[in-house]
Amino acid sequence: MIDRLLTLLRLRPASDARSAPIVPPGNVAGRALLTVIAIMTFLASLTVGAVTLVSDTAAQWQSQIAREVTVQVRPDEGLDMADALRKVQVTALATPGILSADVLDDAATNRLLEPWLGQGLDLDDLPVPRLVVIAIDEDNPPDFAALGRTIREAVPQASLDDHRAWVSRLVSMAHATVLTGVAILALVLVATVLTVVFATRGAMTGNRHIIEVLHFVGARGSFIAAEFQRHFLKLGLIGALAGGAVALVVFFLFGRWTAANQATPEADQISALFGSFAIGWTGYGGVLLLIVLIGLLTAITSRITVIRQLAAIDMLSPVEA
Repeated sequence: MIDRLLTLLRLRPASDARSAPIVPPGNVAGRALLTVIAIMTFLASLTVGAVTLVSDTAAQWQSQIAREVTVQVRPDEGLDMADALRKVQVTALATPGILSADVLDDAATNRLLEPWLGQGLDLDDLPVPRLVVIAIDEDNPPDFAALGRTIREAVPQASLDDHRAWVSRLVSMAHATVLTGVAILALVLVATVLTVVFATRGAMTGNRHIIEVLHFVGARGSFIAAEFQRHFLKLGLIGALAGGAVALVVFFLFGRWTAANQATPEADQISALFGSFAIGWTGYGGVLLLIVLIGLLTAITSRITVIRQLAAIDMLSPVEA
């Protein structure tokens, strides 16, 4: 064993003992790990951004329940639609807790129907219900049941919709989506940890003779682990920055596209689901925190793996001797 150690020591010149790193900085395994970390961070950043978007949208949906209700007036034979809409407005405005009551004009109604019926609709020729949007005082909301009865008494063809049923379903779906996103994020982080473990073991195997020499001549395990930790921290941060930056660019481009195409039905549907598709400072902060987390996770995982491998070497060394 002593002869083997002396032979291995002579392979490293004394002048390079302090300057040469234990882990080669530019090997193929390191570049592959950097790419994997970048991909994992990209997927994790997309998940963080999507969870932020869905969570913010769910909060907006819940807030809209308290801010706004609609009255639908169905067309009927002999019904004067304009007079019916005016009666609904007057009835609503006379109710305490109502801030405003606005009739949805022809242009807005056409935009709502455009994805299904196309452009150039003539509402006078179609039996299309008309809507009155009623703004609610959140601090002093009205009695919705009483308001609905009063509106039906004034206009039998009218019905009040407070959106609670479908919005509650959408909010439940959004919460389920958030939980799914958190689970996906956890799986991505676990996969990253496992990748770093295998990469660290591969790096130790490729440099086993150097590690054994340093370890058997008295180098502390913490020193060797720190060398690997420094190397993998650099790889983790570079890969995480690359993946996170690409994800932020994707969100930025989608936000710009949504803002530039607000008049199209496709953008309207995306805005209804995800708002302006802007993740905001919460999303950006989450992605930056994720980048730091992945970098630290890579370094800590590498350090723990090295320490365990050195402990395994200590257990096998008496047998080899």
